[in-house]
Amino acid sequence: MSDQAALLEMKSITKTFPGVVALDNVNLRVRRREIHALVGENGAGKSTLMKVLSGVYPHGMYEGEIVFEDVPCAFAGIKQSEKAGIVIIHQELALSPYLSIMENIFLGDERAKYNIINWEKTREDALLYMRKLGLHENPAMPVNKLGVGKQQLVEIAKALAKDAKILILDEPTSALNENDSQHLLQILRELRDQHNISSVLISHKLNEVAEVADRITILRDGKTIETLDVERDSNGRASISEDRIIKGMVGREITDRFPKRNNLPGDVVFEVKNWTVYNPDNPERKKLDNVHITVRAGEVVGLAGLVGAGRTELATSIFGKYYGENISGQTLIDGKEVNLNSIPRAIEQGLAYLTEDRKEFGLVLIGTVKENTTLAKLKKIAKGSVINESEEIAAAEEYRKKLNTKTPSILQLVGNLSGGNQQKVALAKWLFSDPRVLILDEPTRGIDVGAKHEIYTIINNLAAQGIACVLISSEMPEIIGMSDRIYVMSEGRITAELQGKTATQEEIMGHILSN
Repeated sequence: MSDQAALLEMKSITKTFPGVVALDNVNLRVRRREIHALVGENGAGKSTLMKVLSGVYPHGMYEGEIVFEDVPCAFAGIKQSEKAGIVIIHQELALSPYLSIMENIFLGDERAKYNIINWEKTREDALLYMRKLGLHENPAMPVNKLGVGKQQLVEIAKALAKDAKILILDEPTSALNENDSQHLLQILRELRDQHNISSVLISHKLNEVAEVADRITILRDGKTIETLDVERDSNGRASISEDRIIKGMVGREITDRFPKRNNLPGDVVFEVKNWTVYNPDNPERKKLDNVHITVRAGEVVGLAGLVGAGRTELATSIFGKYYGENISGQTLIDGKEVNLNSIPRAIEQGLAYLTEDRKEFGLVLIGTVKENTTLAKLKKIAKGSVINESEEIAAAEEYRKKLNTKTPSILQLVGNLSGGNQQKVALAKWLFSDPRVLILDEPTRGIDVGAKHEIYTIINNLAAQGIACVLISSEMPEIIGMSDRIYVMSEGRITAELQGKTATQEEIMGHILSN
């Protein structure tokens, strides 16, 4: 049980932008020795609230009061909030990839005297923080040699080195596999119980929120809706269900997390046979080994597996052979072998790939909704090299309405949209290309439960139109709830083919681990 005394209080926080009230009289109270979850739909105000707390929006740019350790605070910037003991770890990790673990931990706070770094002291202190987190690597190892889960631990070590009293973690498990996610959640418990460090956990993974949080504050439309106390039974099961959290987030009950699909799959549209791919960084090592999958018209086929199983590598090696060396095997559409040797050729043949990283590879964030919508197949609206702007506007408006994209206009910059609406624009881009086969790689990563439900409904509608869909997801319930069939992958091979209606998480994990 967490201490009742407040460590942090944010009182009546109001933040406005031109024409928009982002935060409206929001209150947040975090106790000492507490894991406090902050949840809400995209655009609810979570990130804005944390930017107020950290000084990104300095005192004077918002109304209300911040009290930390019983002292009113008026942070002018991030340095001041960190000096007080408030450290934020963002979803996009702020590590320097070519520097070592120990250099990253003390970056900006080097163990130095007279501007000369004491490397022995740096190593000793780094090992101290690393051991607290169960990180046993060589401190001199470059962080780009670590997996994402361990990079996340380096970020936490950086925070501990700043004498953090409260950690704010923004979607810390969004890119982690199940094992790394569980390890991170256990680290938060240990920081609470053994080091008296409180955490604010921002996450769309409500199962993790229910599993680890002591209290949950729900934001909706920039307002505080409620704060829920989480009690646990002798087995650690939470008194608060995911459905209860969802109701607070969206203002209604979502009775069916995965909407039913009634259409029956048709004939085989897409087939990959004997697909073998070698690692471009190590051309003697196979990344994919003799993979064979089929997808029918109107069918959603799931690819399940742990991070590193080869699911994304399969997608990117098929889609224009963007990834891999010494690729062999066949790709067939409607029973005929097709040439997918380049991305333009793959698009021309009716293949589309919704990347797992929409911000880096899926969208032009400084482009408008209109420009992004037509990007994958400009020749549909162009004559020669001249774009017909009226046709481009009509196409963008059509897909904005079809996908219910919330944007002030199609001239809005995509980078200013919420994550869920960015994902809808990315989907619109590929639907505009008239795909026969659509590969969806982590299509709901980093978006809230309401937006997820909308994406699921869109996928079902696409299947009803006869599009063959391949779904890659690290969330087992999503794979099971959305797939007609499931291929299980492990170490670059298909280890099982299961029916979506009868598959279980235990069965999938059994096939993953039996390889």
